[in-house]
Amino acid sequence: MAEKMSSTVTSFYKKLGSLIPKDRLLTDPARLLAFGTDASFYRLIPQLVVLAESETEVQRILQLSAELKVPITFRAAGTSLSGQAITDSVLIIASKGWTGHELHDYGEKIALQVGVIGSEANAILAPLGRKIGPDPASINTCRIGGIAANNSSGMCCGVAQNTYHTMDSLRLFLADGTLLDTSNPTSIEAFRFSHKHLLDGLDELATQVKANKPLAKRIHHKFRLKNTTGYSINALVDFEDPIDILTHLLVGSEGTLGFLSSVTFHTVPDYANKASALVVFPDVATCCQAVTALSKAPVSAVELMDRRAMASVTGKPGLPPFINDDLSADACALLIETRGEDADALAAQIAAIQKTIADFQVLEQVDFTTIEAEYAALWAIRKGLFPAVGAVRQTGTTVIIEDVAFPVEQLTSGVLRLQELFDKYQYSEALIFGHALEGNLHFVFTQAFDTAEEIERYRLFMDDVSQLVAVEFGGSLKAEHGTGRNMAPYVELEWGSDAYALMKAIKNLFDPENLLNPGVILNDDEQVHISNLKPMPAADPLVDKCIECGFCEPACPSRALTLTPRKRIVLWREISHLRRTAKTGAEKQRLETLEEEYTWQGIDTCAACGLCSLRCPVEINTGELTLKLRAEQNQSYQKTAQWAGDHFSGLTAAVRGGLKAADVVHSVIGTDAMSGISQTVRKLSGDRIPLWSKGMPKAASQKAFAHPDAAESDKPAVVYFPSCASRNMAPARMDFEKEPLSDVVVRLLHKAGYRVIYPENLSGLCCGQPFQSKGQPEVASEKGDELRYALLKASENGRWPIVSDTSSCSNQQRSEHPDTLQIYDLVEFISEHLLDRLTLRKTSEPIMVHIPCSLQKLGGQAALQKVVSACTTHMVIPSDITCCGFAGDKGFNTPELNASALSPLSEQVPNGCREGVSTNRTCEIGLSTHSGVPYHSVAYLLDRCALDPSEI
Repeated sequence: MAEKMSSTVTSFYKKLGSLIPKDRLLTDPARLLAFGTDASFYRLIPQLVVLAESETEVQRILQLSAELKVPITFRAAGTSLSGQAITDSVLIIASKGWTGHELHDYGEKIALQVGVIGSEANAILAPLGRKIGPDPASINTCRIGGIAANNSSGMCCGVAQNTYHTMDSLRLFLADGTLLDTSNPTSIEAFRFSHKHLLDGLDELATQVKANKPLAKRIHHKFRLKNTTGYSINALVDFEDPIDILTHLLVGSEGTLGFLSSVTFHTVPDYANKASALVVFPDVATCCQAVTALSKAPVSAVELMDRRAMASVTGKPGLPPFINDDLSADACALLIETRGEDADALAAQIAAIQKTIADFQVLEQVDFTTIEAEYAALWAIRKGLFPAVGAVRQTGTTVIIEDVAFPVEQLTSGVLRLQELFDKYQYSEALIFGHALEGNLHFVFTQAFDTAEEIERYRLFMDDVSQLVAVEFGGSLKAEHGTGRNMAPYVELEWGSDAYALMKAIKNLFDPENLLNPGVILNDDEQVHISNLKPMPAADPLVDKCIECGFCEPACPSRALTLTPRKRIVLWREISHLRRTAKTGAEKQRLETLEEEYTWQGIDTCAACGLCSLRCPVEINTGELTLKLRAEQNQSYQKTAQWAGDHFSGLTAAVRGGLKAADVVHSVIGTDAMSGISQTVRKLSGDRIPLWSKGMPKAASQKAFAHPDAAESDKPAVVYFPSCASRNMAPARMDFEKEPLSDVVVRLLHKAGYRVIYPENLSGLCCGQPFQSKGQPEVASEKGDELRYALLKASENGRWPIVSDTSSCSNQQRSEHPDTLQIYDLVEFISEHLLDRLTLRKTSEPIMVHIPCSLQKLGGQAALQKVVSACTTHMVIPSDITCCGFAGDKGFNTPELNASALSPLSEQVPNGCREGVSTNRTCEIGLSTHSGVPYHSVAYLLDRCALDPSEI
């Protein structure tokens, strides 16, 4: 039970216990703290976190909230930038269980539950040439619930394609638990009867607004801009039917008026033909004049970057050479994108845009390119601006990204005046970029909140920004990031007293008890934006640059079990801070509790796969922190690890003996009995004995290694290093494949005309990765060096390429010795060198494909898909699966992690599928267990499809 749970929340918790399993009612201090942060610079620690997975649960939660007067806040991904996804009361998480979708009218519309990630929605629509309108920068992480609740937009979305304008219907719950489905006429009619008072109230407010001509005019003006400050009161002038008014008020309401269960969007075209250019102008004025001209041209996006923005990425690889310190101090750039229905239309649009730009003085430019790698490099400049500031900030400071919109005709003055404020308040690192066509500017700066003086500097700065944007220019203080707590004190300043009173009346109609996300959007506390500021204490140089954006979370295999990388860092920051400062008994007790809980949640259940680094804007690998902490934990095992490294050959022989013994027992008593006995023994041992599973491999034969190819052959040579996993683990009893992987790889290489060389003393060689993952870096380094020397000798100092048949092993070798040897992962070598040498007979059987985290880090996803596509017409890559969570031996010792990471897998196996392929032997054990079909190396599939030269 949480120490600070109030009596009403305690009652709420107890009553929910009859509906929701206790493991989804979080009260432990570690996870409460971890959920106390979103992507903003605020922190509020909830008293209770509820992982709600169904409409029935949400309905009961709302009813209990109303009954007990308990404030609740709903949250999806927690990427909110304005403090709207945190609470010190009850936090309701709606992500798992909310991932359904339904296509309508051949993709012209799509119904999405609120837990669907934005990019996944677009992946569903991509084969139909469609996408959803909103395109926030966080689209790979944020979920539909947050996109709609914040009325998010983005770089290409503008105003016309946000949720407000592209929404077809909503399925929602009000504060009293009532369901309204606006796609269902029966639901609407029942609601008109049951909630006549609410609808009459909205109708009356709409009448008042339309009669108030100055207010109606102001609303029209404000919403021609991007605007998410306050409520979407344009609904009161845009619609006549109170049902339409209600649903559009819910968009952008940040969970303060109700809960969105599902959103049906009108989709928009997603043209494959696109091109981008980067144009640098001599000054802001010229740049903004060009924006005005381009607004009439066929552009999809126009992104502005001031000189400080460009300076922040100077020196980054792949940038145009003119982005350097010699660029004019007043320079300002536009990144322009255009998309066409076909190549001819695109060419015509490019010509029209170039003609428009020709009227302006240009300092430098990168001409329009349609080559994906080239225009991706240009957009990497824009996308790298926010993390560029985060990467250089001082430890202990936070990165703030503000979001305003000026009337586009006043954009020049707006940029210059903002730059003056940066200088006035000494934010020397602050930079400006944004969606220029809408006058929407983001500015990023670093801020410390550790002294009263720093907090006051921020307060005065925001006062001046608000006066400048909202009053002088009539712009919006939050164009697309939502009001949250951040701008709540300034809503009345921006909108005026009439509109503010209108917003309060709306809140009172929907939520008279102020129980839904209280304090967000409307807040009478003028200091709320400088209250509950998030501490960012030093924790470890490996993670201190974390800005807690949450972009890492969808990639983490433990996200549904314990913690994500962001949450691990939040906890470790608190633990590190308490270790330095705890003095009272209560503080020391809190430290002890968090340390104890972190052992399981932070260390033991972390796969240390490193996928978080591929999603992180500042490339933080939280797994490296986990490995460091494991090393500190496991110092007493160093001698044991050293012995294992020195006796590796004998140790692996013992492993094969164990696998043989287990397989004999399995063959006698059967799978069900073997599984039951294993679970019982593990439970009796206190989870110390590893868990057996039906995907457990048999022992691999060593015969193949006894007969190397003749050295005098005139065939091209390949040094083949079978990993310790593939040397010792053959396919499982459930698998129709029976041969060890090494036999198959050698046969494939022979079919392609290569001779095979093995390194000497093969049975004792290891890349070191198993020791690294156990927190024994010294032994890992020794084994890695030993392997490197063996491979140097075998390859004749790099004359011959080296093929590693296990991706985790390949990744370990490449990361330890990136430049000394020509090391290929097996799937890379097949893709680059074998496919062209083989004659393939394609199958139509569905093949499940898992891309291991190590292969993702190697950048080998496309290679694996290329190989599988060469073998089958039906490749299946399951959604919502990243790292499998087997993590070396964690599938045996922490099977909960593997089970959680692969929980969405089995339901995605198509009828008639009899196999899955991957590139890591241990991953394949867990994949086989949790999918119900055998997984093995892609080499088996390719070998079956590749004709022997004698057959051709």
